[in-house]
Amino acid sequence: MAKTTNRSRGSGAASGTRRTMTAAARAAAKRAERGHHEPGRAATDELARGRSAAPDAGRTLLIESPEEGGWDDPPEPSPESFRDDSPQEEGEPGSGGPTRRGRRRLLTVALCVLLVAGLVAVALLGWRYWEGARAEQARGQALTAARQAAPVVLSYDYRHLDRDFSAARARLTGHFRDEYGKTTTTVVGPTARKYHGVVKATVTRPEGGSPAASVVSASPDHAVVLLFVNQVTTSTQVTGSRVDMNRVRMTLARTADGWKVSAVDAL
Repeated sequence: MAKTTNRSRGSGAASGTRRTMTAAARAAAKRAERGHHEPGRAATDELARGRSAAPDAGRTLLIESPEEGGWDDPPEPSPESFRDDSPQEEGEPGSGGPTRRGRRRLLTVALCVLLVAGLVAVALLGWRYWEGARAEQARGQALTAARQAAPVVLSYDYRHLDRDFSAARARLTGHFRDEYGKTTTTVVGPTARKYHGVVKATVTRPEGGSPAASVVSASPDHAVVLLFVNQVTTSTQVTGSRVDMNRVRMTLARTADGWKVSAVDAL
C-alpha cells in the first residue's frame, strides 16, 4: 500500500510538471504568433516609448500597419498619371491652344504688314502714274507755249517798240523778265530807233510741216524746249534784209497764269 501511495504521488507530480510545461509552451507559441502577426504593434510601442522620452515637438500622427496581410505594394503608375492637366503658359511646348493662338496672331500681324506694304506700293505706283501723266501733259503745254512765245520775244519793230516789248514781257517770268526789261531799255530800244531796226522771228517749218520744236525735258512744273528760229533783220545798216538761222533753247516754268519763259539761250 505504501508503494501505491508513493507512485500515485510521483505520477501526480510528473503530471503537474507536464501541465506546467505545456502551458508555458502554449504561452510562448502565442507570443511568437502574436509577434509574427503584429510587427507593427511592436514598432508602435517602441515609437511611443521614444516619443515619451524625446521632448514634445508638436503633434505627431502615428500610422499603424494593418494586423493581417501587412503593407500592400503601391500600384504601378499608369500612362494617364504622367499627363499634366495643369494650364500651360502660351508658347510652352505641348500647349496646343495657346500655341495655335500665338500662330494665328503672328499670321494676322504678317498679313497686316503685307497689306500695308501693298497699300504703300499701290500709292507709290499711283503717284508715279499721276506724275507721269502730269509730265506728259506738261510736255504738250510747254511745247505750245514755246512755239507761241518765240516769235513774240525775239521780234521787235522800231515803229512800236513799247508795244512789242510789253507783249514780250507778258510771256516772261522771274529773273529773266527783269533782265529783258533792262536790256531792251538800255541797248535794243535805242539801237532800233537809231537805225530803224526791224527783226521778225519765226519758228521754222520744214517743208511746210509743223514748227521745228521739240521738248528736251519736262516735269509737271518745268520744261526745256529746243526750237529752230529764223530771224529776218532790216535796218539802215543792212542792204536789203539779212536772215539768221538760230537754234534757241528756251526754258519754261508753270505759273499761276500758265507757262512762262524763264530763260532763252542761243546755241
